Amino acid sequence: MQLYLNATSPYARIVRVCLYEKRLIEQVELCWCDPWAEDSELLQIAPLSRIPTLVNDEGEVLTESLLIALYLDSLGEGAALVPANALAKTLALAGLGQGLMDAAFNVVISRKHAGSDVDETLLGKRRLAAIERSLTALETHTSVINGDTERTLGVIAVAVALSYLSFRLPEFNWENRCSALSAWHAQVAASESFTLTAFA
Repeated sequence: MQLYLNATSPYARIVRVCLYEKRLIEQVELCWCDPWAEDSELLQIAPLSRIPTLVNDEGEVLTESLLIALYLDSLGEGAALVPANALAKTLALAGLGQGLMDAAFNVVISRKHAGSDVDETLLGKRRLAAIERSLTALETHTSVINGDTERTLGVIAVAVALSYLSFRLPEFNWENRCSALSAWHAQVAASESFTLTAFA
């Protein structure tokens, strides 16, 4: 299999963590690329030119990190990323993590291409508010309060989103504002799959 990715994409990091968790990393060729490049090899494979993109052994092209994760869950070994006995709980948490990631990523991209004034637009304010609400919700989330750190897809998505927030938007200073969430994240991020995929 081939995985198209770059080192700073939180979406690609979700998939890389899943590859380690499912013991599939040795079966995948990592194809580092720039999804913004008009002559990218990725563009010839995936018309949307988004990362991550996974090409499986049969030549099927899979996009969207959570969908790729579900596919990998069906192939690999080890604990299930989406346990059947906690399906709704896992997917609900994954959706919250994905939403936080989307908001943070769009803040970063919007500032890069339109300047920091974009934060004062209706969409800009909405994105920043969404981040704040997500942090508040996660600080008191049952998974955090109960110390659920088993690396399901939900836990992975939230932990990667928080790491991305620290990496790209440190002004949110969530680690010092959300003590329970910070302690929870530290436990998850100490795992091998996270240390081996740290943002660079």
